Amino acid sequence: MTTKTKTEEKIPLRITDTTLRDAHQSLWATRMRTEDIMRIVDVIDNAGYYSLECWGGATFDVCLRFLRENPWERLRMIKSKAKNTPLQMLLRGQNLVGYKNYADDVVDRFVALSCQNGIDIFRVFDALNDTRNLEAAIKAVKKHGGHAQGTLCYTISPVHTIEKFVKHAKDQVALGVDSIVIKDMAGILSPVHAEKLVGALVKDVGVPIQVHSHASSGMAMTMYTAAAYAGAGAIDCAISSMAGTSSQPPVETMVAIFAESKFDTGLDLDALGKIAKYFDELAPKRRQNSSFQPYIDPGILVHQIPGGMISNFRSQLDQQKALDKLPLVLDEVSRVREDLGYPPLVTPTSQIVGTQAVMNIIAGERYKMVPNEVKEYCRGMYGRSPAPIKPEFIKKILGDEKPIDYRPADKIAPMLPKATDDVDPKFIEHEEDIVSYVMLPEPALEYFKYRATPVEQRPETPADLELKKQEKKDVAPAPVPAAPAVDQDATPAQTPVAVPGNFQSVADELLGKIEGLTLDELIFRKGDFTIAVRPSGVPAVAASHRTIHVSTPSAQPVAAPAPAKAAAPVAPAAAPVVPVAEVKPGKTINAPIGGKFYTSAGPGKPKFCKEGDVVDTGGKVCIVEAMKLFNEIATPTRCKIVKFLVPDGTTVEKDQPLVSIEEI
Repeated sequence: MTTKTKTEEKIPLRITDTTLRDAHQSLWATRMRTEDIMRIVDVIDNAGYYSLECWGGATFDVCLRFLRENPWERLRMIKSKAKNTPLQMLLRGQNLVGYKNYADDVVDRFVALSCQNGIDIFRVFDALNDTRNLEAAIKAVKKHGGHAQGTLCYTISPVHTIEKFVKHAKDQVALGVDSIVIKDMAGILSPVHAEKLVGALVKDVGVPIQVHSHASSGMAMTMYTAAAYAGAGAIDCAISSMAGTSSQPPVETMVAIFAESKFDTGLDLDALGKIAKYFDELAPKRRQNSSFQPYIDPGILVHQIPGGMISNFRSQLDQQKALDKLPLVLDEVSRVREDLGYPPLVTPTSQIVGTQAVMNIIAGERYKMVPNEVKEYCRGMYGRSPAPIKPEFIKKILGDEKPIDYRPADKIAPMLPKATDDVDPKFIEHEEDIVSYVMLPEPALEYFKYRATPVEQRPETPADLELKKQEKKDVAPAPVPAAPAVDQDATPAQTPVAVPGNFQSVADELLGKIEGLTLDELIFRKGDFTIAVRPSGVPAVAASHRTIHVSTPSAQPVAAPAPAKAAAPVAPAAAPVVPVAEVKPGKTINAPIGGKFYTSAGPGKPKFCKEGDVVDTGGKVCIVEAMKLFNEIATPTRCKIVKFLVPDGTTVEKDQPLVSIEEI
């Protein structure tokens, strides 16, 4: 019996699986259901992973807002099946799983409840790498027995250097973190820079180093290899059928790469095969659309939009009917980011920068519309910007108001004692509900009402409605039936052919049948529609006419060509609107952007104004929530509020009238 020599011994390389959190957040806009997870989690648990990232990030919000599921119950269910592998979550520091800073008492209770319900490892990050925003969360994780993993949000800018990242890491180690992860949320960390950064961290910080990346730019797999050789002890991967593009690198590929190296991942290949097959079969039912997206996006090296945001970014632009402006918006992202002091693009700064870029392009004027969150960022309420924001820009956004210079949470009073005073007690079933409501009041309250409704009376969830809408888009056109025999009259030729609803497919089919013929014009009909297809370069009126006439099976062949009649354009479906005609004649305040309409800052909060009130110029009237940010709508002049034209919670479209006013 031979023994391995020291040089033959392999070094363990740990792999965190992101399939249950970041992968579907990046690829499916976070639409994985709890039932999807529970059918495969036992196999994932036995694959040999270091940890399973299964909670936090956008999953908490989407569970409530779109899936109408309880995120806490999801965590408990996963923990009941995952007995071998530590569960991991992504925690946004003082933001927790929301989009603003919360009081320290909320941070402590959220972490405590997360530990009790099954989280073992907390990956704690701050979008600005402001260590002050990590203090309360790291303290709570250590207090309640969790593994605190500090985070370096990686980005490229004139002010982000290896020396600066090492300093951030040392500051986090001083707070008591157990490990550090380099969070490359956009896939822009190069192999050369990874080797230098990991090497510097291993040398100077004294805790294990992990690396997280996205496959967007195509560098991640090579970068992971360089990072491992430089001393990183763990990497993040997703199962192959949920990997690539804006998700993480595929775990099977990384296992194969390291199998020929000094590293040993220790994963069960049979289990990985079963997991890959499961998600491959599930993907068509869960991804948001079936349109092609490029596997490699070199543009990300410029705009740095992270993997977790890019799929939502396209969806949000589509909702604003501005998807065609995506290239302009991506260029604008870089300019807004510079204006705001080069923040790394990760929640919530990715939403802040991205939404402002969208508004700048939609409005046709930079900073004509400024969401409240952008103002809060400039006030310093999200933390210290990596580079100082220019004073003239601060003045443009805030006027004469001065930004703060202390830890943002220092002035936030405890939230829990009166958190749900304005909520009907019948909706609060557990302590977790209180914490959910504090962080995400509107989505949480919508979920509570849904949960309180008898099962047989519950409406379809927003996610199910999305799925039905997508299924209609993805329905393939009906095949074109075989054409009846052609009547070989000398002139004109008549060919009755059945015409399905998809005119483009019919045109393609017919043009294929007549290839090689010299035609001035091809005209065919379906019902009241007549469509003319003229070969390129042929004038509308020609000296001779040979026409093939097409009819439906129930109609007689058309004897002579009819004049082409344009079909009336079909307007897109809009949200229900109270007709403006119902109110007094006058001016209206219209939605500057599509989103949800609210007359107050949140459930139970007083309305900004009531019908009949007189409001001075610039006074707050309502809010349109778009792309997870709240856009306060102000009066353009001193006026009287005549009538609110849409109910609270209504989805409105850009330019839709919201409030009828009378100028004073």
